[in-house]
Amino acid sequence: MMPMSIDEIARSVSGIADFKGDQIITSVTTDSRTASTGSLFVAIPGARVDGHDFVSVAARQGAVAALVEHKVDNTDMAQIVVDDTVKALGLLARHNIDRRRELPDPFTIIGITGSVGKTTTKDLLFSLLSRLGNTVSPVGSFNNEIGLPLTALKVHASTRFFTAEMGASHIGDINYLTSIAPPDISIALIVGVAHLGEFGSVDNIATAKSEIIQNLLPGGISVLNADDPRVSAMRRYSPGKILWFGEEGSHLPEDSHMNMYATDIHTDDLDRPTFLMHAQDEAVTAQPANSVKEETHQVTLGIRGTHNVMNALAASAVAHELGLSLPDIAQVLGTQERISPHRMAVSKVESQGSSFTLIDDSFNANPTSVTAGVLGLADWGASQRIRPYRVAVLGAMLELGADEKRLHADMGALCVKQHIDRLIAIGGNDELNALARDIVDGAETAVAAERDAAMDVPADGADGNAVTTSSFAGSIDEAETMVAQASAEHPHTVVLLKGSHASGLSVLADRWTAPAKVLQS
Repeated sequence: MMPMSIDEIARSVSGIADFKGDQIITSVTTDSRTASTGSLFVAIPGARVDGHDFVSVAARQGAVAALVEHKVDNTDMAQIVVDDTVKALGLLARHNIDRRRELPDPFTIIGITGSVGKTTTKDLLFSLLSRLGNTVSPVGSFNNEIGLPLTALKVHASTRFFTAEMGASHIGDINYLTSIAPPDISIALIVGVAHLGEFGSVDNIATAKSEIIQNLLPGGISVLNADDPRVSAMRRYSPGKILWFGEEGSHLPEDSHMNMYATDIHTDDLDRPTFLMHAQDEAVTAQPANSVKEETHQVTLGIRGTHNVMNALAASAVAHELGLSLPDIAQVLGTQERISPHRMAVSKVESQGSSFTLIDDSFNANPTSVTAGVLGLADWGASQRIRPYRVAVLGAMLELGADEKRLHADMGALCVKQHIDRLIAIGGNDELNALARDIVDGAETAVAAERDAAMDVPADGADGNAVTTSSFAGSIDEAETMVAQASAEHPHTVVLLKGSHASGLSVLADRWTAPAKVLQS
């Protein structure tokens, strides 16, 4: 954070300050437990917890001021009173960004949005840009009206890059976030069906995501996925240069070329992708007009999943544009083995007397990301002499609107099509139970259809592939027992965890990956 006086902060948020002395604020927090000397504590009222109840705790931790919506009595700490602390937090973050832009040293904001892949792309981009200069990046998925300002307030005088992840549940959300951190470069990854129930249509989702392009600074750079027609259409909003990324053969507008693309994509037995990365740049002026020069480099990602190739291409397009060489990009991507928690994290786990390989992708879920997770599980150990026993533990996908029943059934059918050995769909409450049963129904219907289509299919399945066994689990405890039984019966078991946060699968992942239970990474 750019150091600020309490008076400067009060003026930037149009607040009324009651303060003593000339204290300087050097950090901002909304969690009283993390307050420290020089902190400003922002008291945010919530549905279950009101931050105003913790102002005195923040003071004891060393905070020198609090941003509040009403004066808190019996607290010996400066207080700045505003109408809305969340909006004031955004105003303060924008002021911090403006302060940084006033300095003569270069400073670049990269905005990232998409229905899936935002956090992974942000993590990869952070590692890449850190090779070029001091980079500020969100923790986890700090991408909303609270998380983004808190990250923007970590920008300081020596910050060279700020990677700003921007999520949306409604049209206008990204408009607001870009008003806090106006991007110089904007990445649009993919338009999917996450939050479809809130948006009402995929076209509305595309409109919301396009706000990150519409709100670029004048002459800003758009980084667009050439393989997604809805993202490609955002080019009409671009105020400047466009960088295209995707796979070879993507359809591009006339007079455009792929700036970063991949060919010869394949995965190893641990689902780590290898591909040939191609970087194309406009040719030097000595060459014929409209020609491009191309360089290539072999890349093996340290993280899992072929879906992450696109995320890596998006991050690499930006890093290359900003000056990082292709060999350096390949080296960083190959050594980046861990990203934010609960995203394709692999470990060897011991539970209830059995052991198995865990693929923890439990952070959240929508049809696109669940499909990617199931395909990754299906590819796991494909060339090994002993075929792994593959278990998919899937939770509900929320906010999908009227089509949610079919979309959940489709995930069950996908497990059957990919010959997943065991499917466990986990519920928890009435809504989650119903959606989990839809997953099981989809799998059972697909199994029945396969048997009807080929009456001579043996009990163990066609072509040596097992028929998927599907089960409903009413809780994570029940699911844990089912996994333990399966892994005890099958020594080479690999388990995928994938579901919306409400399903509690991240809690199960944390239970399994406690230090005492992890055998090896």
